[in-house]
Amino acid sequence: MGIVLNQSFKNTIITYIGFAIGAINTLYLYPVFLGATYYALTNYITSAANVIMPLFAIGMQNTLVKFYSQYKTEEEREQFLSFTALFPILMCIPLGLIGIFFYDDITDFVSKENPVVKEFMLLIPFIGICMAYFEIFYAWARVHMHSVFGNFIKEVGLRLLSTAALIGLYFGRISLVQFVYVTAAIYFLAFIVTMFYAFYIKKPNFQITIPENVKSVMEYTFYIILSGSVANLLLDGDKLMLNQYMKIENIAYYSVATYIALVISVPSRAMHQIVYPITAKLMHENKHDELNLLYKKTSINLQMVGGFVMLCIFVNINQLYELVPKEYSGGIEVVFMIGLSKYFDLILGNNNAIIFNTKYYRMVLYLGLMLVVLTIILNMIFIPILGIFGSAFATLLSITLYSLAKLLFVVKKLHLYPFTKETLSSILLTFVLFLVFYFWEFPFFQLISIALKSILVTILYVYLNYKFNISPDINKVIDNMLRKIGVKI
Repeated sequence: MGIVLNQSFKNTIITYIGFAIGAINTLYLYPVFLGATYYALTNYITSAANVIMPLFAIGMQNTLVKFYSQYKTEEEREQFLSFTALFPILMCIPLGLIGIFFYDDITDFVSKENPVVKEFMLLIPFIGICMAYFEIFYAWARVHMHSVFGNFIKEVGLRLLSTAALIGLYFGRISLVQFVYVTAAIYFLAFIVTMFYAFYIKKPNFQITIPENVKSVMEYTFYIILSGSVANLLLDGDKLMLNQYMKIENIAYYSVATYIALVISVPSRAMHQIVYPITAKLMHENKHDELNLLYKKTSINLQMVGGFVMLCIFVNINQLYELVPKEYSGGIEVVFMIGLSKYFDLILGNNNAIIFNTKYYRMVLYLGLMLVVLTIILNMIFIPILGIFGSAFATLLSITLYSLAKLLFVVKKLHLYPFTKETLSSILLTFVLFLVFYFWEFPFFQLISIALKSILVTILYVYLNYKFNISPDINKVIDNMLRKIGVKI
C-alpha cells in the first residue's frame, strides 16, 4: 500500500483543494455573478458533455489501464499507446456526421422547455471531445504511475481557471454569453496541457499499427463505452432530465446541492487513480489474497475518510445554506439523498476497478443498463411530483441498487469481501456523532459556527476511530505524524 497511500494522499489533498475552490465558485461566485439561468446553462452543457464523453473516448482510458501491463516488450507497449491515442479520432468522424444530420431534431428536443440552450448546442460535443482526450492522456500518465499532475489539472486547474473567468465576468471583461464559451476553452486547455505532460512522461512514437490482441481489446472497449455511459448517466443524467421537465434555473439549485454531496466521493476519486492500475496488475498475476486484502483496505480507509467528510457536511448543512441565496435553500434534502448514495458507493472500495478487470464485466454492464432505464423512469415519475427532490430520490434509489448489485457480483463470482467488523463500527460511530452534533446549533456567524462544529467533530471522530483502530493504515499515518511532533495519545 506504500505507493497507493503516497499518491492517494497527494491526490486527496489536491482534490480537496480543488473542491474548496469549487465550493467558493459553487456556493457564491456562480449564483451571485452568473445568476441562476446562466449557472444552470453552464452546468447543463458540461453535464451533457460528460454524458456523451464515453462515446468519443470509446473506453480507451480504461482499456489502456487494463491491457498496458500485459504487453511484455517496449515495442508492443508503444504500439498499444499509439492505438489508444489515434483510434478514437476515427470514431469521432461518424459521430460528428450523425450529429450534423440530426442536429435540428436534437436541438429542438433538448431546448423545448428551455430555449436558451439552443444557441450553445455545439459546445456540448466540443467539450465532450476535450474531456475524452483528457481522460485518455491522463490514463497514459497513470499507467506509468504518475497520477498526481493529471489529478491537479482535473481538480484544481479547471476550477482555478473558472474562478478567473468569473472574476473577469464580475469586472466586465467578458459577458455572460462569452463566459459559456470561455468555459469550453478551459476544457480544451486542460486537454492540451495533459497531452504534453503525458508525452513528457513517455515520449510518443506513434505508429499506425493494430495490436495482436485487437479482438479482446475491442470487445473490452465496446463494453467499457457502455459502462462509462451508464456511470455518467447515473452521475449527470438527472440534470438532463430536469432540463426536460422544469425551468432551467432548477438545475442551478440542484447543482449546488449535488456539488456539496459530491465532496463525499473525493477520497474514492483520489485513491482510484492509483489503485486502478495496481488492481489490474494483481488480477493479471492471479494474486487473489493480495487483491482481497487491497479490497478490504480500500473499503475501510475510504469509509473512514468519506464518513468524516459526510459527517462534517451533514451537521453543518443548515449553516452552509444560509450562505447562499435564499432561492437555493430547497436543496438541503437533496444533499442528504445524494450524500447517502455517494457514501454507500464509497465504502465499496476498489469495487469498480475489480469488476472492469474481470471476464465478467459484461454482466455488470447489463445490470447498469437496466438501472439507467430505471433511473430515467423514476425521474419521469418523481420530477413532475416532487421537483428536484424527486430527482434526488430517483438518483439515490438507482445508485444504491447499482452499487448493491456490483457488490453482490464481486462477492458471489470472485469471492472477494470488502467488509470487516470495523465496517459496522465505523457506520455506528458516524451515526452517533451525527445525532450528537446535527441538532446542536451555535449562536454565531455561519462561518464561525461551521468552523467550531467541524473542529469538535474532527477531534472526536479522529480520536474515537484511532482508539477503536478502525483503520490500521490510517492509524500508522497518525502515529508517524504524532511521533514527529512528539505527542502521544
